[in-house]
Amino acid sequence: MDMDINALRSAVTLISFVLFLGIALWTWSKRQRSQHEAAAQLPFLEEDGEPVAAAAARFQGSK
Repeated sequence: MDMDINALRSAVTLISFVLFLGIALWTWSKRQRSQHEAAAQLPFLEEDGEPVAAAAARFQGSK
């Protein structure tokens, strides 16, 4: 089999697409849901791990 540059490009494109689909399916699998939910809460946590809403309520209660 004589492989020219276009066949190589097609093979690389196909492998890349299959890899993309695999990563997309792995990312959206149900086993990853808890990790996604934990990551979604990261912007709302203070550095000490306390939720921002709790810190705000504690701050307003001290006035």
